[in-house]
Amino acid sequence: MSFRTTAVLTAIVTFVLGAGYFLAGPLLVARWGIEPTESVLLLGRRIGAAYLGLALIFFLARSLARSPARSALSSGAALTCSLLSLLGVSEYSAGRAAPPILVSAALEAFLALAFLRILILDRRATGERR
Repeated sequence: MSFRTTAVLTAIVTFVLGAGYFLAGPLLVARWGIEPTESVLLLGRRIGAAYLGLALIFFLARSLARSPARSALSSGAALTCSLLSLLGVSEYSAGRAAPPILVSAALEAFLALAFLRILILDRRATGERR
């Protein structure tokens, strides 16, 4: 998958999540088996704002050529998605979240792998070694 496709997919996913936390926060957290308390919903709205910002960043960055900026975005997204996926599996394993969190974890793992693939291909294309 190209950077453009991955960035657009990430923009769509983060936009949907951001809008969801603003418009349907109780449904999103209840889906994971978490009680939608006022505190949880407050955090959800704040996370929604961050997701909407990421959606804009990745949408606007979709046409970036290989560059340090593209590598930085890909590295940050790969780390974030990896951690989110691991946390989702961990929370499910500990009994703190319902099985639907595994769907989110799988999507996050997919995006992490897509961004890692971009990083590897970009390094090969530029002959960069670290």
